[in-house]
Amino acid sequence: MRASVLSAATVAALVGYAASVAIILAAATALGATPAQTASWLLAICIGKAFGSALLSWRSKVPVVLAWSTPGAALIAATSGISFSEGVGAFVVAGLLIAATGLLRPLGALVARIPDGIAAGMLAGVLLPFCLKGATAAQDLPALVLPMVAVFLVVRLWNPAMATLAAFATGIVLALLTGSDLSTLRLSAPLLDFTAPEFRPGVILGLGLPLYLVTMASQNLPGFATLRAAGYEPPVSAALTTTGLISAVTAFFGAHTVSMAAITAAICLGPDVHPDKDRRWIVGLAYAGAWLLLGLLSPTVLQLLAGLPAPVVAALVALALLSSLMGALTAAFTQADQRLPATLTLVTTASGMAAFGIGAAFWGLMVGLAVWALEHARRRPT
Repeated sequence: MRASVLSAATVAALVGYAASVAIILAAATALGATPAQTASWLLAICIGKAFGSALLSWRSKVPVVLAWSTPGAALIAATSGISFSEGVGAFVVAGLLIAATGLLRPLGALVARIPDGIAAGMLAGVLLPFCLKGATAAQDLPALVLPMVAVFLVVRLWNPAMATLAAFATGIVLALLTGSDLSTLRLSAPLLDFTAPEFRPGVILGLGLPLYLVTMASQNLPGFATLRAAGYEPPVSAALTTTGLISAVTAFFGAHTVSMAAITAAICLGPDVHPDKDRRWIVGLAYAGAWLLLGLLSPTVLQLLAGLPAPVVAALVALALLSSLMGALTAAFTQADQRLPATLTLVTTASGMAAFGIGAAFWGLMVGLAVWALEHARRRPT
């Protein structure tokens, strides 16, 4: 274990945590989670990420770095009319589907047949409303939000991975300077809170299935690509099976899906982390330790977010999702023959419509696939 390994793992964990913890808070709020359930959600998912990163890195001797599904959390935050126990049921199903993808090749092949543009359109539709709220936040509280945006843009020129963390720190400092009272912050031990899941078909179709697809398309596939770009052969089957089973177990304590990391993984894969490529896997162990510590601090972090002005939190969520939205929009409109289906998927998903108790993400996917199939059939030679 080297100092550079500990440094890279700590920075990666802090960036991943600070950049999207507010999104998980929004997701918990959308499901009506109590403070105890929200703290349990964060603790469980931190433990899951730590255990999975350490296990996969040690067994494969590849630096496997896990994350929570940030777009998945945004998807959850966009839902309404779903109880927390029903959300937990959807999380369990999503985790089992991810594990099944690692075990059953036909399922993985079926998911791979979904056109990239339509999958990206669904993701963009989930993320767009949250990014739009950032502009509203700037209108509501410009003295705090506009400096956060300025810091984000400047830091991003030199280090994109640290930009959201810098904006978060800026928001905290400005909130303190303008009178926000954070004196009630206290260190308290988090506890895992068991929730019995409810499996409602409409929720499974409207939340569980889209959560599975979003996690696969926006987290796992880019995560595997990041490992390949660094010169490693990712343990695809083992990673999907492990993260899926971990997600299914931690779901009983409120957590949504654990997945491969992409942006934070890049921090842990360079030669500056460890000069010996074959020994670089130990960063997964240090990363696991950092996430365990962050999990223990979860109640305090939640108190901090609750003490910040609402526009600051909304702006933080918007800034954290900008990169994902940019990537989703690019992928949605890359292929000319998928642009109309992708657009309809995006619009339907972003509308927030629900029918028959099933959320907009599912209907967006169905509309996109139907239009794509119709156009594909028209072009097919007779």
